[in-house]
Amino acid sequence: MATRSLWRSRARLVVAATAVVGGATAAAVATSDNPPKTLKLCTAVPIRLIRDTITAATIAFDYEYSLWGLPEGSVERSRVKHEVHSRCAVRLQELCFRNGGIYIKLGQHISQLEYLVPQEYVHTMRESMLNRCPVSSYDQVCEVFKKELGGKPNEIFDEFDPVPVASASLAQVHAARTHDGQKVAVKVQHTHMTDTAAADHATVEFIVNTLHWLFPSFDYRWLLDEMRESLPKELDFLVEARHSEKCLDNFRKLSPQIADSVYAPRVHWNLSTSKLLTMEYIDGAQVNDTKAIKWLKIQPNDVSRLVSQAFAEMIFKHGFVHCDPHAANLLVRPLPYGKMNILGKRKPQLVLLDHGLYKELDQFTRTNYASLWKALVFADATAIKENSIKLGAGGDLYPLFAGILTMRPWNRVIDPSVDHLVLQGSESDRSEIQMYASEYFFQISELLRRLPREIVLLLKTNDCLRAVNNSLLQEPSLESYLIIGRVSSEAVIEAKMLERKSLLGRINLWLEGILLEARFFGMQIALWLLGLRKALSL
Repeated sequence: MATRSLWRSRARLVVAATAVVGGATAAAVATSDNPPKTLKLCTAVPIRLIRDTITAATIAFDYEYSLWGLPEGSVERSRVKHEVHSRCAVRLQELCFRNGGIYIKLGQHISQLEYLVPQEYVHTMRESMLNRCPVSSYDQVCEVFKKELGGKPNEIFDEFDPVPVASASLAQVHAARTHDGQKVAVKVQHTHMTDTAAADHATVEFIVNTLHWLFPSFDYRWLLDEMRESLPKELDFLVEARHSEKCLDNFRKLSPQIADSVYAPRVHWNLSTSKLLTMEYIDGAQVNDTKAIKWLKIQPNDVSRLVSQAFAEMIFKHGFVHCDPHAANLLVRPLPYGKMNILGKRKPQLVLLDHGLYKELDQFTRTNYASLWKALVFADATAIKENSIKLGAGGDLYPLFAGILTMRPWNRVIDPSVDHLVLQGSESDRSEIQMYASEYFFQISELLRRLPREIVLLLKTNDCLRAVNNSLLQEPSLESYLIIGRVSSEAVIEAKMLERKSLLGRINLWLEGILLEARFFGMQIALWLLGLRKALSL
């Protein structure tokens, strides 16, 4: 009886809510400057919010019901938890695809949080979020063209392929040819992004804040702060165009030794707006496609070194960092005008795509982050603690911060052996990482809440680069850490040079640089010997 009364009360509440929402929608449409767009928005938001709520409730219920009464640490609980993780990861994936837009961006972000979320979520999202993004119809593309450039694609361009060559969460890319014969790539923003981005952010904010209210230890409000800052920039393609030019300018001025090896497509400013970006068309292999890279007569090891070097320079020296370097945003091609070596191999050129998400690091953050990585490479526990605290990790969570950066437990982070940071890629390594992610879930959430937004985004960048290097190198390698250690050490010395004006101070820094070079030379020899020993043992 009580249950029937409860259902009647709920039904009355739904009817009342529907009437209120319907009245509000009618009023909004009647007073809007753009009634069709307002109607679309007013109908889409409640539907998305209902989807979000049902999915969140279903996931919460599945965990509570399925794990009820199973002893913590038991084999049965582990088996059931794995099944629940898999089911709920698929539910979350389906929600992201049905809602689209920034939900897919969130799914992509989840796929890179190996240190925080269960592996089932990481695998489910990683397998789909980069390859099954929504595609706008050609009519919708024409709508964007008409609004932005005043004509249809076949009027603006001599040739325009209506079938996109690629599609992502916020936009899709079409091949075209200008009237003067240049082949270009045209990035067109999905029309629904303009209509629903603000509403999507509001619904995600509602869900995250509600979950935090119900479960105070579940605090992902830092993610909302990051979305609030970065999404408007990602939706303005003129910002992206300026980012790409500034990135290349930094390499020319601050890293001339590899400037020719890093490239970004040239922007056609006269054919670009905030929602439509026309760029030079680049042919190349995706960075994780080792078969295509080898077909281009390029060594994957050389690509791995270049990726590590380029991003180390951006992070530690430029302070202006491409923060979305997943495999779809990195192309590889032979260095233009480069010659083959005596072994018939070519030098690679790294082409950076999608410049929407960048972070600018101030001098304090950049120097301390460089000092932290220098300390991690040299297993200097005191310096790791000192610089982690300066970056906001606190005196209690700095070992966890070091572990997230390196994906190694604290005892390995401070191990003096030369290969202490190398992941062996074994099943035990992966199990150990997941065990730490599960055991320290709430501490990791607290750490992410404490850290500056710039550092949180660098963690994502770090994870993307790790995945790229793992795909290029079929076995663990120390070389990327040596590159990071060398560039971060150079950045620390450069920062000290700005502070020390006296001759004696500069001489001390010069000697410090020589000692560092000697240490890196020793590590390089050790790396070579480890490789030789491994080769002889085969």
